[in-house]
Formats: sequence, structure tokens, C-alpha cells
Amino acid sequence: MPVLNRIAEFQNEMTLWRHHLHANPELSYQEHQTASFVAEKLRSYGIEVTEGVGGTGVVGVLHGNRESGRSIGLRADMDALAIEERNDFAHRSTNRGVMHACGHDGHTTMLLGAARYLAETRNFSGRAVFIFQPAEEMGGEDGGAARMIREGLFENFQCDEIYGLHNWPGMEVGTFAVKAGPMMASGDAFEIEVESTGMHAAQPHKGADVVLTAGHILVGLQQISARNTDPLDAIVVSATQIHGGDAYNVLPNRVTIRGTVRAFSPTARAAAEPSLRRVVEGMCLSTGAQCKISYVQQYPTLINSDAAARSAEAAGSSVFNKVETNPPQTMIVEDFAFMLEDRPGCYGWIGNGPDDNGRILHSAWFDFNDEVLPLGASYFAALVEARPKA
Repeated sequence: MPVLNRIAEFQNEMTLWRHHLHANPELSYQEHQTASFVAEKLRSYGIEVTEGVGGTGVVGVLHGNRESGRSIGLRADMDALAIEERNDFAHRSTNRGVMHACGHDGHTTMLLGAARYLAETRNFSGRAVFIFQPAEEMGGEDGGAARMIREGLFENFQCDEIYGLHNWPGMEVGTFAVKAGPMMASGDAFEIEVESTGMHAAQPHKGADVVLTAGHILVGLQQISARNTDPLDAIVVSATQIHGGDAYNVLPNRVTIRGTVRAFSPTARAAAEPSLRRVVEGMCLSTGAQCKISYVQQYPTLINSDAAARSAEAAGSSVFNKVETNPPQTMIVEDFAFMLEDRPGCYGWIGNGPDDNGRILHSAWFDFNDEVLPLGASYFAALVEARPKA
């Protein structure tokens, strides 16, 4: 595979960085050691560094050897997940109950590799902005992308366009996937509280049965995708939690249902909340129960701009054996979508190899594939070197 020669020369060092990060994972907004590690590396390359951006974020700025008013942003996420690692290799997590189960250790390492190469060569026009983001896993308006933007990321560090990537288990190493337009779904969260007077299980007629009502609601929510949404618009409504009751012979006074709504179309997304409220309120009216509904829009749809997708495809074609330009969309969400709402850019997937033996995202057995490190670093570098002068 056409990895840049200089990056290939320090591939072993990149592997050591990645193993260090994997062994020392930190949760959202707790990435203090990770941020210090990143900042130290960037400074050692002669890159201008700003720490504490959006909490624990780090931003590095590098000028190329040709003047230009344009800047390109490259982003990697740094945080880990609250999962107890089940692997037993030497670089397994040393932080109990926390692990890099999504590959952010690899993403951070690839961007550091690109930064090192570009700092040595400076064979590009304008500026490269290296964005190491905290709290991707927290997501929504509280997550790292939205917070960095609120706290002036793009005002303080000009980015005319921005790029990111994510490893993709199940996709062959040497493969890159990208497409223009919507690529990853929006994500919203809901909480439904169904309330009534509790009563003896032998006397259900003395009040509204909130368990029965919740059951009707769970079934009714599926009509949002099946009957309330254009069949050509993909949307999924998933109730992921239900809590209520603690005795076998008592009908409880409250049941709580929580879940998520994912969509690609802004029309389908906008229609989901009123449809959900209508279903829940109608079911409660029919049984006599009361309800409280909370609905929060968390993630926008991740939409790649046409021009940036073409740039990503071109850079990918110079590095990877195969570039897929029409991969299937996914209902998984990604907070890089906030950055793409603010700046044109593109997000792609980099093949991480087989997803067998539990090596899927957010699995306790997950580990980033070190073969991918020089590929991702070369891709980031290729994006920067291909930028026009003006």
C-alpha cells in the first residue's frame, strides 16, 4: 500500500504511542494525561500548541512552506469508554473500568503521525490545524465538538474546511469509505414517564395500569417509522430502557421508558417528536394514565460537502488499495457532525479488518489494528499536501 515513506519509517514509534494511549484511557473531559501526551508530541515537532480548548482539547497549528490564506482542519477524538477491558495483551487498559473500545487511541495516533510528517516536510500551502477533541463519547451539546465550537474553535483557529475519520471494523484493511451528502444519522433522546396511582395487582380496576400502558406505548412507537414517516426516509425509533415496579403483587405508580430516534432526513427528524408525543399521549388517554415526555435533539445528521468528499476521495485514492464512494449509510451517530454544520468538510471510514472475536466498536474485546496507523496518517498528510494555494 502506498504509505508515505517517511511515515513508514516511524510506524513502530506510532505503534508504541498507540499502545501507551490504549493502556492509559481516560473518560470524557478527563483526558488530562492524553492531552499532555499529545501537546508534548506536537511541541517536540515545532508545532504551535494551545491546550484547554473546549475543556481538555488540544489544538496545534503548523504553517507550510508556501504562503496562502487558506487553512485545513484535521480532527481526532481522544476519550475512552466506561467499559472493563477483557483483553489480556501487554497494552491492555491499566485504568479499571475504562478502555479505548472505539479506537480513539488509534485516531489520535494517526493524527500525531501526520503532524510529525508535515512538520518535517512542510510541503504544503497555508496552515494545517490539528484538532484533538475531548468528549466525543459524551456527545450532543455537552460533547466535545459542540463545546469546542461554542468556545471559539473556528474563530480562534481558522479552518476553511475540516476532515475526520473513524476506524471501521468489518471493512478490510487498505479500504477507505466516503460519500458526499448524509453518511451518519442524527440522534435524539426521549424519556417517557407514565404515572398513575399504584394498586394491588388483584385490584387493577382501581387505577390506571402503567405497565399495560407502557406496553401499548412500546408497540405504538413503531408506527412512527412504519406509518408516520415517508417509506423512502430511513428512521429508527428504539426504546432501550424500561423501569418500573419492584414487587410481584403490586402495580406500580410509575414506569419510565427511555430511548433514541435516528434519522437522515431533516423532515423525518422534525416529524418524529410530534408523532411520539401523539402516540404516548393517545395511549395514556385511552388507559387513564398520566404522562410526562422529555425529548432532546442531540446530534445532527453528519453531512459531507460535495467538494470535500471529492478531496477525501482523491487523497484516499493516493493511499488506499480501495476507495468506496457509495458505502451504506449507518444509523450510528458521530459528533463530528457539529463541526460539519459549521464548516464544509468530510468524514470517512478506514478499514480496521475483521470484526470477529468480539472486535466490534464498544466491545470489551476491541483493539485498534496497528496496521492501519500509517494509512490514516498518510491520508491526513495527503489531504494537507493537496490543498490549493488560494
